[in-house]
Amino acid sequence: MDQTDVEQVTLALLDAATDKDSEVQEQVRKSVLTLGKQQPDRVLAICQDYLLNHPKLVVSHRVVILQTIELVVDCKIEEINSSRIKSIISLASDEMTRSKEVIPDWQQAASNILVAVGNKHINDIMEEILSKFQPGILPHFFVVQTLANLSDSNVYGMVPFLNAILGTMLPMLSMAKQDNMKWVFSSALCHFSDSILEYLANLDKAPDPTVRKDTFSSEIGAAFDILFNNWLQSRESKLRLTVAEAVGSMCHLMASDKLEEQIPKLIPAIVSLYKKNSEHYIISKSLCQVLDASVDMGSRVLETQLDSVLFVLHQQVSAPVDYNNPPTVKNHNEVLRCFSLLAKSFPDRLVIFVLQKLENSNERSRMGCLAVLRHLINSATSTMEGKKLLILASIRQPMADHSNKVKKCVVQVISAMAHHGYLELEGGELLVRFIVQHCALPDTYQPDQKATDPEEVTNESLRAMCDNTLHLLTTTVGQLADVLWPKLLYYLTPSQYNNATTPLCKSLIVLGNKKKTNQEPSFNIDFTEEVNLPSPQTLTIRLLVNAAFPFSSRGHGAPSLSLLQILSVNIHPKTEALWEKEIPPLLSKLEESTAESLDKKHWEGKLLKLLSKTLTTIDDDKWVCQLAAEATRYLSTYNNALEEKSFLYQCIGVTLQQCFNNEMVKKQLQEVLLTARHSDAVEREGVAMGVGLCANSHLEGTLAKLHEFGKSDAFKKSPSIFNLLKDRNEVEVEKVKSTLILCYGHVALNAPPEKILNRIDQDILCCISKHFNTKVLGIKVETKDLTMKLSLIQSVGLIAKAISKCVKNRAYTFSRKLELMTVILDFIKAEPADSLKTPVRHLVMTTCANLIPLDPVLSENETFDLLKVCVNSVFSLPPEIHTPEKTKEEEIIDPKQRTALYKDTLAALQELLGSVLAKDPTPDGLQSVFKHIEPWLSSRQDHERERAVTATAHILAYYLDNLTVKNMVSFHNLGALLGRLSPRCSDPHPAVRTAAVDCIYTLLYIQLRYEGFSLDYKDTAVDDLLTLKGTLENPDHTVLYKTCSDITKVMSKRLPQQQLTTLLFMLFEGLVDSQTNCCRASTVILNTLLKNRGGGLQELVPEMLEVLHVRLQSITEEQVRVAVGQTVLILASQHLQAVVNTLVNQPLPYDSWTSEMWMALGADPVVACQIIEMVIEKLAILAPYVDKKESMMRGGTTKVATNQPLAMTCGLKELLLNGHSQESAVSLFPRLFSCLTVRVGVSVGLSAPKDNNTKHTASVHVAGVAADALRILLARAQSDEVMKRLDEDKAWDSIREPNTHITGITLLARAMARHAGPRLPAIVECLCPSLNNIYESQRITVTAFFSELLNHHVVTELMLIDVLMNNMMERISDPCCTVRMLAVRGLGNIAVGSPEKVNKYAKELLAAMSSGMEEKDDPGKLITLEAMSGLSKVLLYLDQKNVHLLVVYIFMKIKPFLESENNAIRCASIHLMGNLSKFGSGEPVFKDQIHNVLVSLLLHLVDPNPQVVRACKYAMRECAPMVGSEQITAMFQNHLHEDKSLHYGEFINDLTKYLIQDFPGMLNFYHISVIQFFKSYWPEVRAGAAMFIGFLLGNLQEEHLSHLNMGTITKGLVMLLQDPDPFVRVKAAEAMGHFH
Repeated sequence: MDQTDVEQVTLALLDAATDKDSEVQEQVRKSVLTLGKQQPDRVLAICQDYLLNHPKLVVSHRVVILQTIELVVDCKIEEINSSRIKSIISLASDEMTRSKEVIPDWQQAASNILVAVGNKHINDIMEEILSKFQPGILPHFFVVQTLANLSDSNVYGMVPFLNAILGTMLPMLSMAKQDNMKWVFSSALCHFSDSILEYLANLDKAPDPTVRKDTFSSEIGAAFDILFNNWLQSRESKLRLTVAEAVGSMCHLMASDKLEEQIPKLIPAIVSLYKKNSEHYIISKSLCQVLDASVDMGSRVLETQLDSVLFVLHQQVSAPVDYNNPPTVKNHNEVLRCFSLLAKSFPDRLVIFVLQKLENSNERSRMGCLAVLRHLINSATSTMEGKKLLILASIRQPMADHSNKVKKCVVQVISAMAHHGYLELEGGELLVRFIVQHCALPDTYQPDQKATDPEEVTNESLRAMCDNTLHLLTTTVGQLADVLWPKLLYYLTPSQYNNATTPLCKSLIVLGNKKKTNQEPSFNIDFTEEVNLPSPQTLTIRLLVNAAFPFSSRGHGAPSLSLLQILSVNIHPKTEALWEKEIPPLLSKLEESTAESLDKKHWEGKLLKLLSKTLTTIDDDKWVCQLAAEATRYLSTYNNALEEKSFLYQCIGVTLQQCFNNEMVKKQLQEVLLTARHSDAVEREGVAMGVGLCANSHLEGTLAKLHEFGKSDAFKKSPSIFNLLKDRNEVEVEKVKSTLILCYGHVALNAPPEKILNRIDQDILCCISKHFNTKVLGIKVETKDLTMKLSLIQSVGLIAKAISKCVKNRAYTFSRKLELMTVILDFIKAEPADSLKTPVRHLVMTTCANLIPLDPVLSENETFDLLKVCVNSVFSLPPEIHTPEKTKEEEIIDPKQRTALYKDTLAALQELLGSVLAKDPTPDGLQSVFKHIEPWLSSRQDHERERAVTATAHILAYYLDNLTVKNMVSFHNLGALLGRLSPRCSDPHPAVRTAAVDCIYTLLYIQLRYEGFSLDYKDTAVDDLLTLKGTLENPDHTVLYKTCSDITKVMSKRLPQQQLTTLLFMLFEGLVDSQTNCCRASTVILNTLLKNRGGGLQELVPEMLEVLHVRLQSITEEQVRVAVGQTVLILASQHLQAVVNTLVNQPLPYDSWTSEMWMALGADPVVACQIIEMVIEKLAILAPYVDKKESMMRGGTTKVATNQPLAMTCGLKELLLNGHSQESAVSLFPRLFSCLTVRVGVSVGLSAPKDNNTKHTASVHVAGVAADALRILLARAQSDEVMKRLDEDKAWDSIREPNTHITGITLLARAMARHAGPRLPAIVECLCPSLNNIYESQRITVTAFFSELLNHHVVTELMLIDVLMNNMMERISDPCCTVRMLAVRGLGNIAVGSPEKVNKYAKELLAAMSSGMEEKDDPGKLITLEAMSGLSKVLLYLDQKNVHLLVVYIFMKIKPFLESENNAIRCASIHLMGNLSKFGSGEPVFKDQIHNVLVSLLLHLVDPNPQVVRACKYAMRECAPMVGSEQITAMFQNHLHEDKSLHYGEFINDLTKYLIQDFPGMLNFYHISVIQFFKSYWPEVRAGAAMFIGFLLGNLQEEHLSHLNMGTITKGLVMLLQDPDPFVRVKAAEAMGHFH
């Protein structure tokens, strides 16, 4: 290649080196570097000349070129000749030193070249550099900088020069007055020192192994004096730091005596720098090097500096470390390294210093000291060995620090100490305690809170750290086993360690298992010797209570049980076998449970059972008594965890059951009652359950103790009681009484049945009554205290249960039943009606339900009052999700508690209703209960109706279950009940619907029983009602109609005639139910009845229509309106014309009730057929629109739809919406489909007419109505696939709008051809007349439809091809441009639909397409486009003979379209070219034409339009065989697939190789063709052209260069390098990289 071309390109690239686009800059550099790698000498020469010829080039531009030179030199240093190297050195040296001012970017770039060259040619570099480094003359800044960098990059090459350099440099140091020169000299001395030290450390690899440290000592020493004595005091911080760094590095090279002499001055000077600089890392590094050098040579004066050094190191190590800021981390590590160095020489003083500093309470100071201590423990093990006890003693102070940051450091130190044998020493247990204490930390934040301080050590993170540390001490430090076992047991019982239970148990399990497995004697614990440990009884209680709340305290349940099993032998030898059997299943249960899924009561029962079995197995009364005593003493530790305390009370009760020392039992009961905190409900319940459990074995003693306690000072409001109750001044007497009342109830429930009945009145109820009522002036006054009320209710309920258990087989009259019921019923009356905050309601109703079965029986009035109070109190409550406003005195109840409270209350009411009904299971008894519920059935509130229907379903089911029919009697309230409940089957609330069906099902079975059917009789019809419940969950109106209809059939079948009237009247009321949805059931039932008996109601038809008219406008429920519409159908079957006329004259758009009536007409096939035929006939003869002037002022007209055809279309649409119109629609489908398709076409763009009454334009989309009707018709004709396809293609949106109507019709025809072929002949026959219609819009619609039909083979199969082709040929000359375009499209479509017919119509097709391409009246080139697309399709099937003579003619016609800016035309022309190729096979003239357009096709492979790219790939594959190159043909066919991505660069690169190889003679033509595209409209194509040229040049051998006009290429690429599009510039630069 001509050197001038390379030069021109390189110069152009150098010009573009500072392009504003970063990607272009990067590519320019790459290209220059590529050229440089190929022709390093040449490119370097050009770069040099460029710089020389442009002395005023901006610095940034010079920098880029210098950087390029550096890269070329770096890559090709071996290939560059020595003369070029020397000139480069000279240039770089000149560029570096030309300006006396320091210009960093420029001079650094030049310096980097020298360093790059110096890696290979050090002698040449030194010759140049030293010429500018003359004695007595202050050198340029970057000369010194370059020497420094050379010493780094080429240590072995530079060190031999350093002695001479240092000799020359020393005198210069005193000449340096500017800070920047001082800085560069200091930096250089630092680099020189580091290089010398590296050289000396690797003498075995060095070229001169005789070099020694003292070779440099004197020069370094002299330089040190200047730096240290003069420059270190500079005001410039950057200089000070660099001097300090240099001094540090130089220390190792100084003579020992010189260093010893300097230490007293040097160390204070470095230390003083900390105050003057914010960056401390370099100072610490320098200090570390000084200390290292001093310690190495055994300095004696270092000790004199120790105090000051330690002081400042302490300050540094105490500074915060930011792990996101590496210098602070590096500084911290250097400071720790300093401490390690000092520990070697001064261990005692260092440790004393650190420990003294630990006493300082400053947070940072302590953290620093602890970091040092940890570092020393880990790194200076032998040095610290004798100081363990001292360190152990000193660590106590920081352990007491309140800061979590300090504590975190303490934990880290303890972990280090543990691994080095500290914890086994005296005082080590304090460290263990510290870890455990912090395993028990509470959370810092609530779950939804976040930390604000990023450095904060939260309790959670510190706790997790301690958990891990305890685990590591247990598992990895073997010698600690005897320190931790069994001493860790101590921490299980104090409450302050609660949160540490889980990690403690886990560690103890590991230790215990290990010792047990290894049979170590220390596994067995002597609790008498280990006085600090809790007793076996206390451990048992503690772990059992933990297990009862397994998910508390970080999930301590399972670990507590596992530890209990490990400790079994130590707890009591007899427990081992039992616990091995009982505990594993409990653990399995926990594994498969969550906090939500575990049944708390059931779980607690299992644990109490385990305790009971354990005590039976131990069988040691003394041990059991001690357990009871210790458990009682242990109660106070749970004062802040009342649920746990409640369980512990139950444990005490179970323990006392097994205790046979009566005095001991009484003593413990007394202790429990005295110490209990009676003000808390949970604790009261716990005490009562514990006392009750005790009574199972000690009834007499328990009652005696309760009686005795009731008379004690605890019930006298005097100061003495509060002494007894251990300072619990807040305990009110009422609360203590509440506890006692509750205790009596639990005693009754748990006592042996054979002993309790005789005690109820005298010993239990009497005492309860005495405690509940107080006397004021001799008159009983009931308490208002809620606690006592609840206790009384619960206790009475428990007593009732106890009595029920006892009296199953014996008579017993509970004389105080009514009295107790009256008292507790008053409690409900006192409850607020608008809220549920207490369990009073459900407890009272549960208790009443338990009392009702007991004798004596309640009177009718008493029952009425009971039910009225309870039902109204419960049903009137707000819904569960309702949140009442919080008043000042009240707290909002917890949502879980609210849910439980509502559930319990409703369940209690159902239980009560069942109890009442059980006393009178007759129709009258049922009615007496139902009348309280009935008013709530039609409430406006969902929750009230749900409660009412659910309660009804419950009592009816109960009634049926307990029904015994002795005589054939009538169930006289069946009709009334059915009438009330059946409308609820369509209630808006799903739960009400389901419950209503249950009610009807039960009622009908009750009726069957009354009719004499046996208990086991099953009525299939009635049973089927249950299957309807599932369907009622879906509120779909068709489902509900069907369901209500089925219910009606069953009811009418089972309903006695005399109750029909009652039912009907109830149903009429149901039509105006508070819930309009409930009218559904009423209307269905009524219509069903009226259909059967409607013949007799003929005279009422006018009034019915009037009622329907009024009702339809007031009824909003869709289902009801549909049902009413059925009545309209009955009328229409008798008076069709009148009904249709009336409906057609209704104003447009139809209101909902008119629409409903139209729709109802479709239900009868005969009626529907008559109406459809009437509409088809009218639409064919009536004018679809009229032209109206827009206004008097403006000219022009608007097409306005005529009223009657529009109204009929609207009515037809509504009629077809009725599913029953299917039969009629199918029978008239071809006529109706054609009619509506034409109607859509003629309606597109029409305005709606004005309403005759309001004179306002009706808001009707004229075409939309017809399209909707057509859509519904297809649905009715069950053309599901057609519908699916049209919906997927969104055809309905397209078909109704003017600009997309043709697309919509095309989609319609496509769907019909694919999925409804058999219907097409009749449709085509019906549509043909419209092609000659005067309305242009109709011709467009039908032509578009027929055009698409020709796209499908089905028309040939149905023998429609000739009809359609003839019609298309006629339309070619239609006056409407759009019709002509569609006709051309249709003719082209024959190639797709019926390719075998193409040659039959060859002449006509080619003529039509040719004229289409020449169409003059074609403003949007749409006909041209269709002609080319059509011809493309037709060519695929035409015979050679039909096309042969026209190939070149057509080719020439389409060539101009290849570069059209219209994407579609460009795409079509390229595609057509591909299809034309097969007809030119073997024709030399055609091959020439292919080569003429090949470049265009190749470049359009990167066309911005993806369809054009696909067309190019197709065309090139098709043309490939005609190109004349097997390799290119294979390439095109292998790589150019439409759906595969193409790596364009690789493709063009390979292609150019084959073009060069196979068509060397055409290279001139190709490159000229490509250059023409440098001015293409599309930037992608311009970029592609640049790539093409680049690869062509890159692959071209020398001998072919003569074929190319390099001057034109160069000129073109240089132009592209200035293209406005950066992507083009990038590719131009890339292409230039191939000029070599």
